[in-house]
Amino acid sequence: MEVTNVTITEFVLLGFSELPSCQLVFFFIFLAIYVATLFGNLLTTGLFCFDRHFHSPMYILLCNMSVLDMSFTTMVLPKLLNMFLTGNNVISYSGCMAQVFFFVVLMVTEYFILATMAYDRYVAICHPLRYSSFMSLRICFWMSMTSWCAGVLEGIPFVLLISFCTFCRSNEVNHLFCDLKPLMMLSCTDTHTIEKVILGFGATVGFVPSVMTLVSYIYIISTILKIHSKEGRHKTFSTCSSHLTVILLFYGTVLGMYMRPKSSYSMDQDKMFAVFYAGVIPMLNPIIYSLKNEEVKKALSRIKKT
Repeated sequence: MEVTNVTITEFVLLGFSELPSCQLVFFFIFLAIYVATLFGNLLTTGLFCFDRHFHSPMYILLCNMSVLDMSFTTMVLPKLLNMFLTGNNVISYSGCMAQVFFFVVLMVTEYFILATMAYDRYVAICHPLRYSSFMSLRICFWMSMTSWCAGVLEGIPFVLLISFCTFCRSNEVNHLFCDLKPLMMLSCTDTHTIEKVILGFGATVGFVPSVMTLVSYIYIISTILKIHSKEGRHKTFSTCSSHLTVILLFYGTVLGMYMRPKSSYSMDQDKMFAVFYAGVIPMLNPIIYSLKNEEVKKALSRIKKT
């Protein structure tokens, strides 16, 4: 609906409303994704928290990843499921700003947690004898807390900037949730300055964990290549292959969503990236981390026996 000269107090999330006959099918698909995501991440979180075999920095970081996955999915999918089932696509202004805030917080936190995991793998592979000194439980705890604080500190200016915009052209958000890009497209005020500030903030905050991750893997790969036996190289690489897979999925999706040239910009593509990021990746992460982890397999076997 078009709105002129009226300050918007609520938004309409269009979602997949262009496919009305598929709403019920979408409901069951996304419900299955949501249940599988919660089950997989709750299982791994409980396993890592209550089994003393997993009280190490690497599994603390995996717990953080599980919390991030569940939080992001819960931020997006329950509202989406309600839209599919009831057709109620309305979200309040405050609810929309809350989605923007938590989206930024969770994304930035994930950047830093992935970088911390890369550092953890770097220490484990390149300096195994000094691992307990470089990556103790205390250091891991403070690095995790720093990651979450960085997310919150980034989220506050982002949501303040977007809240300064006046939305009076339309209240229809052509997306699955309230994201920065589709919201700024609805603003009737000049957003060029805000876009530059947001880009500057994002580039600055994203630069540190990205470089940390890249440098860590340069050293990791260099160390692996120096191992003479093929079996030794394969065994060492397997300790970080799951994390590397998650990094590629995360960075690939984020780059696809936000780093495409304007000439190829499409909201339909953004929706598909959002489905992948909000549903598919959080569902796959517990599987990726469990498949090549013998300790997790043994723990699951112990649970089955009991």
